[in-house]
Amino acid sequence: MHMFSNDYIVGLVDGEGSFTVYINDPSLGLKRTRRAKAEPKFYVKLAEKDKTILYDLKAFFQCGNVYFQKDTRKNHQNCYRYEVSGRSDIKKIIIPFFRSNPLKFPSKIKDFSIFCDIFMRVVKGEHLTDSGLRKLLKIKQKMH
Repeated sequence: MHMFSNDYIVGLVDGEGSFTVYINDPSLGLKRTRRAKAEPKFYVKLAEKDKTILYDLKAFFQCGNVYFQKDTRKNHQNCYRYEVSGRSDIKKIIIPFFRSNPLKFPSKIKDFSIFCDIFMRVVKGEHLTDSGLRKLLKIKQKMH
């Protein structure tokens, strides 16, 4: 098992990580493929040969899961992804870590800031109305 420094994790996430929110577009009606209306997620995706790093990341944060991600595109390889989607883990572990250990890439800093904004709006329940979802979709469009 690797012993990660906080700086190593920041660098890894700057390069290979993502902060995102899957939001159901209310204008699509009932064509919902996801159960939740808004799902905040943090993840790091790596090539299959590097998957041990993801299991070590899971051990470091003590939350989330590692998933296999098949890729059928030409010249792409199968990947694994470490993902944290539990709101409690995002609120208590992921957001505080990256607030205390700031990202370096301007695009990641911006995405993290928007992620935190949307996350707090979801916690307040703004995603529970169609107008709230539309507002969250508009905010999310500013993400990389």
